[in-house]
Amino acid sequence: MPTMDTAVARATPSSAPTQVGALLREWRAARRLSQLDLALDAGLSARHLSCVETGKAQASREVIARLADALEMPLRERNALLVAAGYAPKYPETALNTPELSQVRRAIEFILAQQEPYPAFVLNRRWDVLMANAAAMRVNAYVMRGRASAHGNMIRQIFDPDDLRPAVANWEEVAGDLIRHLHDEVAASPGDASARALLEEVLAYPGVPARWRHRELGTAPTPLLTTVLRRDDHLLRFFSTITTFGTPRDVTIDELHIECCFPVDDATVELCRTLAHDADA
Repeated sequence: MPTMDTAVARATPSSAPTQVGALLREWRAARRLSQLDLALDAGLSARHLSCVETGKAQASREVIARLADALEMPLRERNALLVAAGYAPKYPETALNTPELSQVRRAIEFILAQQEPYPAFVLNRRWDVLMANAAAMRVNAYVMRGRASAHGNMIRQIFDPDDLRPAVANWEEVAGDLIRHLHDEVAASPGDASARALLEEVLAYPGVPARWRHRELGTAPTPLLTTVLRRDDHLLRFFSTITTFGTPRDVTIDELHIECCFPVDDATVELCRTLAHDADA
């Protein structure tokens, strides 16, 4: 009678077990887990996991799900792991403007409207701005002196010297925080080529310090980052909160972030109210 360690499906001649093994090793390294640590977290024997990683055994869908849970993988990466193991992806990726996500979109629109007269916008995993409230557009137009942004991506807007960057009074602080986030994303999601490509792109912009090419381990971010925007002698100071959807079952929902900006001082409150009043006049 086979033991628990050997009672697994044998690998087929396909490359699926090898592919899934490579992905699991990448994710273990990103999470700083030993093979034994991951096996214990997933409720598997170390021998079973070793066989899966080396391609000697084919993992079942249940085992893949348990490993993904233990590694805290995003839904997109869980799908990639399933496909690498030879299975169909589990989680759909539905466009935000489809009827299937109408309730989600309605909730987002409610949050954006309630945030007025202060900016709020919706980002995906690549930091693309998917939606924004009228306040976000008013503030952007104010500090950009009516010029439209050349980018639909928030990070590119902030790093491009011909875009929003000159209007960010504390640019090095804000940009440094974004670079730290990008480095963390690359380290946490080794299979996400888009995050790595975006990091390399923004590091190539002029005036970006060379030290930012290296991830600063052990450096704690500031407890609350204030973004300071300027136009002439007028300054707008905001801090942000991030809202995500709990227990998502769709890749699109899993990757949505709603960023709401709040005024730090009375001058910012008054300027935002004035911009809203002038727009309604």
